[in-house]
Amino acid sequence: MQQRVPLCDGNRPTGHFRNTGYVVSKSKTYFEAAHAAGLMAVHGRSMARRAFALGTGPLNNRPQAIDFVRCSYLGLDNHPIIIAGAIEAIEAHRSLHWSCARTRLNFDLLAELEAALSEMFSARVLTFSSVMLANLGALPLLASGQLTNGRKPVVAFDRFAHISLAHHKPVVADETRVETIAHNDIGALERLCRQEPVVAYVCDGVYSMGGHSPLKELRKLQERYGLFLYIDDAHGISLFGRQGQGFARSQFPQGLGDRTIIAASLGKGFGASGGMLMLGTLEQEILFRRYSVPYAFSAAANLAAVGAALGSCKIHRSAELGQRQRQLAQRINLFDHYLVTAQQGNSLPIRMVAIGPEAKAIAIARELLDAGFYTSVTFFPTVQQGMAGIRVCITADHEARDIERLCDRILEKVADPTGKPYAINPPLRR
Repeated sequence: MQQRVPLCDGNRPTGHFRNTGYVVSKSKTYFEAAHAAGLMAVHGRSMARRAFALGTGPLNNRPQAIDFVRCSYLGLDNHPIIIAGAIEAIEAHRSLHWSCARTRLNFDLLAELEAALSEMFSARVLTFSSVMLANLGALPLLASGQLTNGRKPVVAFDRFAHISLAHHKPVVADETRVETIAHNDIGALERLCRQEPVVAYVCDGVYSMGGHSPLKELRKLQERYGLFLYIDDAHGISLFGRQGQGFARSQFPQGLGDRTIIAASLGKGFGASGGMLMLGTLEQEILFRRYSVPYAFSAAANLAAVGAALGSCKIHRSAELGQRQRQLAQRINLFDHYLVTAQQGNSLPIRMVAIGPEAKAIAIARELLDAGFYTSVTFFPTVQQGMAGIRVCITADHEARDIERLCDRILEKVADPTGKPYAINPPLRR
């Protein structure tokens, strides 16, 4: 979820980074309406490709829909090699989970996985049960100055940083000064770098509601001022690079060095489960293995997740990865051919159809589901109030005809709030 929440509603002292009551009070109506419409907390079972059976009970009695919600952008989450990897790992250990901290005992397969990921991504990779936990373990260490030669940095969060990053602001603020800057505002970030001796910038690589960080400009600031970059590339991993290095890692051809950390998901484009950190130095790796809280005081990802990730590594090292990357690019181009969005032409698989009023967005999402297409209705706090929309996640596994039919249905239901037509070319009606 992407956080676009006001930092203050007038009832809190400045410098505080939580406003839970405000968020609940302002979003409760939208959540209730979306749940009542059957658009949230949906149950189902995977079928062929991107189809799934809605609900529970006998499969032959359930309606089916085409899924445009899941973030398995390369269509790997149902891949037989990944499923087999999960089963083989459990059978090898005759166990699912070891209930001890990783500073004590680890699965041997976990060492194999981290070694494989480190080789693939040319970094020192540590794995976690989720990206949220990876961030939880990393950001306090960054704030403490342990990664910046003992000098605590001013930590600047991009305003649209994912909630799995922004959630940790109070903990970071307990160590050092925290700033929030406008989305992708390179000018504001450079001014901060000029004013402060050490600055760290926390952002997404690919943003969950569309768009990406300006990594070329960020690298220039890093070279000029020593800016520390902490990039969550959960939505960009696997989509680019010969071995799926991802959106962010692909833009550091000389290595990460000691001023860049990349967090990423093993459960989106990668097709398995869990999260990881890409570190640039041995010293950072030793520090994290001893003092990252989820690593030192919690258990590792379960064996099914480890085995699935090892299966995905096999795919990432094969020609199939490139084939799926190219097919994804074709599917994205097809969507853009029929429908105009703010993300048109950016080569990323997330497209946002702007609606505006929350009630209208919920109603349209329900109509799309009735037509056989499950999409994500987005509203506050995921996006700003009054700027609700429909998020479409495009994958390599989608049939071209299903993308065309979805665009057709959207065009039947939606008029651009600016008055401009959404369509580029006449949609196919089938």
